[in-house]
Amino acid sequence: MPTITVHQADVEALLGEPFSPDVFEEQLALVKGELDDFDPKSGEIRVELNDTNRPDLWCVEGVVRQIRARRQGRGDVYPFFREGRDTPHELIVDPSVSEVRPFVGACVARGVTVDDTLLAQLIQTQEKVCDVFGRKRRSIAIGIYAAGKLAWPLHYKAVSPTEVRFVPLGMDEPLTLAEIAAMHPKGQQYAPIVADHGRWPLLADNAGTVLSFPPVINSRAVGEVKVGDSELFLEVTGTNLRMVTLVVNILATNMADRGARIEPVRVRYPEATEFGAEVTMPRPIARELRVELDAFTRALGDAVDADEVARELTAYGFSVRADGGAVTVHAPEYRDDLLHTVDVIEDFAIARGYDSFAALMPQEFTVGGLLPIESLADRVREHMVGLGFQEVLSNILVSREELTDHMELHGASLVEVANVMSASYSVLRNAVLPSLLRVERESGKAFYPHQLFEVGEVALPRPDAPMGSETRTQMAALVAHPEANFSELAARLEMLSYYLNVDHTLEPVDHASYIPGRAGRITVGGVSIGLIGELSPEVLGHWGITVPCAAFEVDLSALLPG
Repeated sequence: MPTITVHQADVEALLGEPFSPDVFEEQLALVKGELDDFDPKSGEIRVELNDTNRPDLWCVEGVVRQIRARRQGRGDVYPFFREGRDTPHELIVDPSVSEVRPFVGACVARGVTVDDTLLAQLIQTQEKVCDVFGRKRRSIAIGIYAAGKLAWPLHYKAVSPTEVRFVPLGMDEPLTLAEIAAMHPKGQQYAPIVADHGRWPLLADNAGTVLSFPPVINSRAVGEVKVGDSELFLEVTGTNLRMVTLVVNILATNMADRGARIEPVRVRYPEATEFGAEVTMPRPIARELRVELDAFTRALGDAVDADEVARELTAYGFSVRADGGAVTVHAPEYRDDLLHTVDVIEDFAIARGYDSFAALMPQEFTVGGLLPIESLADRVREHMVGLGFQEVLSNILVSREELTDHMELHGASLVEVANVMSASYSVLRNAVLPSLLRVERESGKAFYPHQLFEVGEVALPRPDAPMGSETRTQMAALVAHPEANFSELAARLEMLSYYLNVDHTLEPVDHASYIPGRAGRITVGGVSIGLIGELSPEVLGHWGITVPCAAFEVDLSALLPG
């Protein structure tokens, strides 16, 4: 979970009143936060945040903004989110970036002088958002510059790695992009994000001065913000326009909370995007949700009326409109995390305070027990550990690329997440094996052999199912070492079947993830329950695994009676 460091004087300035550790700690419940530490001598405060869906809260401005809204009874109004605004600032996107890093957004903040505290908070926000929300700059990267040195319009384009030279931050001599990738610490860390492309992103002004090599490093000429600067250019590049826009909105709101005047930037794309060919940022992106009042009662147990819901959600920053037996809520533009009515109900409960709900004792006595599939899963875990395998626990949410391209299964039908916040968690896995391969990829320095397994849920598209999908419990096992082969793993499968009192057979099968002639279908009672085989060199290459691997995966749900 993100942990941020802030300072007492900064909190007091943003909040507009003296700081009380006890009161502040209590109000952190509004942001799902906890006071990790407070040093009265230095005034340093550490806050641990337990909400990974709201990057607007990963900064002191966002935390204080939520507390301030509660105290005011409403959120602040930010006029720069109005559409149809004119601006002298223009950023032109060249078609050449479409294949490498297609989206960019920006704004200008004037009228606030950068001091040591603001500079530290800008850097912290940049790091937290880029590392967590931006997947270590793969999806989102932020650049901050001295706006007074720029010649407008700006240009975002892709260039040859050896075509342009500039002095990057932390160095004194000009380097090409290729040299930065090879010699600069940030280049070595982040250049691999774009290294597979023939042309790399570059941001420059109209005079040819380079601002940055996104998402790697700023130039020293204009990308080194210093104490005393009062005009800032804040830029975001990424692979998803909605995510880029959200981060621009957050940065603009943060600066406005510090008294800055926000000037929008018009981004001209070579072709239409979901927001049009010309996108002025900051811009509105928040969605509306209509929630029945009965849904609040069913979820929380207390009957509520429209006035109470409107009052509490307004004090949490929403715009609320009562509509008969329902309310329609519009989130503030620095949020894009509302996926379901439950999200609104949760925010209502937080705003009202969980301690305001009356305790209710259970009205019925029931005896709990494990589901049959869980009992079977526990037996499988015990036997696999007994066979020398190490258990892995992974997230059911993964990236589409891991399930399709990495497994040579292009175009596979998957259960997708609506309103994706991160490409890394955009689909529900349809197999457990890719999760094991992800672990094996990171385990190349561990002594071989590697023997991994996981028992976990997968989601399969089923149009005839109530929710259009079906959840199954599957188990995958993987062996990795220089001599890993089909026969070795088939013997382990035979032992597992013996312990489970299951008779299985193997039938030859062709499958894109496995070496031809070295794969089999696992059947029980004539029903296919899984696959076994030696993974193909193409699959291992996609995952960056350098030793042979054999694997099998079985559907445990199919082993249950009926």
